[in-house]
Amino acid sequence: QLQASGGGLVQAGGCLRLSCAVSGRTFRSLGMGWFRRATGRERELVAAISRSGSSTNYADSVKGRFTISRDNAKNMVYLQMNSLKPEDTAVYYCAGRPNAISSYAYFDGYDYWGQGTQVTVSS
Repeated sequence: QLQASGGGLVQAGGCLRLSCAVSGRTFRSLGMGWFRRATGRERELVAAISRSGSSTNYADSVKGRFTISRDNAKNMVYLQMNSLKPEDTAVYYCAGRPNAISSYAYFDGYDYWGQGTQVTVSS
């Protein structure tokens, strides 16, 4: 089970930190990612992190503003979002990818999904 939290309403230029608690699975065996879906748009990968935490990947639209991290001792994954823009408004989901090698941050293959948390950025 994946439980995302930390969303909310923030002004443009502000920041938020999303958290995702993972239970019921071997967290260390999962690659992890954050996705988002804006109204009228397809779901897109925002950031991904490898099992070990040593590798990350980001969508071009968030590079330099968002940072994904994980704490394998606490079964948690985080998304620090800085310099938020109105176009970042979306429901954000954390996701887990099984069959992941330790050092690769995957763009696809996610099978386990959280319930989503709304992020709204006002202009």
